[in-house]
Amino acid sequence: MGVKLIIDTDPGVDDALAIALAALNPDVDLLGVTTVFGNVPVATTTRNARGLLQLCGRPDVPVAQGAERPLVRANPDFARRIHGEDGLSGQAVSLPAPVRAADETDAVSLLLSLLEAADEPVTLAPIGPMTNIALLLAAHPGIRSKIGRIVAMGGALGFGNITPVAEFNIWADPEAAHRVLVEESVPLVLVPLDLTHQCAVDAAWLERLGESGVVGAALKSMTGDYLDYYRQALGFEGIVIHDAVAIAEAIKPGILATESYPVEVDIGLGPARGATLADRRTPRRESSARVVAIALDTDFDGLRSFMLDGITGGSR
Repeated sequence: MGVKLIIDTDPGVDDALAIALAALNPDVDLLGVTTVFGNVPVATTTRNARGLLQLCGRPDVPVAQGAERPLVRANPDFARRIHGEDGLSGQAVSLPAPVRAADETDAVSLLLSLLEAADEPVTLAPIGPMTNIALLLAAHPGIRSKIGRIVAMGGALGFGNITPVAEFNIWADPEAAHRVLVEESVPLVLVPLDLTHQCAVDAAWLERLGESGVVGAALKSMTGDYLDYYRQALGFEGIVIHDAVAIAEAIKPGILATESYPVEVDIGLGPARGATLADRRTPRRESSARVVAIALDTDFDGLRSFMLDGITGGSR
């Protein structure tokens, strides 16, 4: 097997495509999936994750439910207006019934046990709010040595998507994001909106996905509400699959080109709460902020092909 991977997620349409990309890839050893509140409440994200793994023929992958709220301040919003009431554009009911129950332990306990059992470093891919990862690292600091790197979808260096300056995953729990991005030492790649928006896929990509087979057709059917939103946001028939871009990097290190900058997260209570602040000035100023690798470029056509082939089997 290739990369050992654990996904922490809040499915979510783009999360669904990200899970499929990892679950169907023969070069990925998908050790587990943990869930968190985010696009929809955590009970719904857990149900969606289990159903998606069943759809992909991966009931062997354990799923554990995690945080239902942020570390400090209650989350005033979910993203139902974008992902639909069930997180999957009303299509969660069409997922096959999972044969495996959710793990009896919580997300942090499952993360800990999977990492302790691993015989080589594991990649963690938080593609929702970072609450579970922050809790893991705070409660079990000795587990850092078992984490090869963290590949996180989140942040915006320019315009946000939930406030003018904040991206949803970071805004949903800024204190957790600050813990993971700023206070920790585990190697980390941050995949922000600045890149994911440039990786948008069009109607032809979605058509190929839908025509690829049972899994692809099911995944395409989940994009209805999401497509309605992005049709207006993008100005063309297409969607942004943020989380799948991050999972592509988790699977194939270097598929995204990174630049390293000192990073802070605004955890204040003002209008900039949840903003990701990267100091991109040159020459670089003296700073005590942690330097983080931020994905800012890629071979866009190559990335889109990698994601589509990974989901549809075109690369096998």
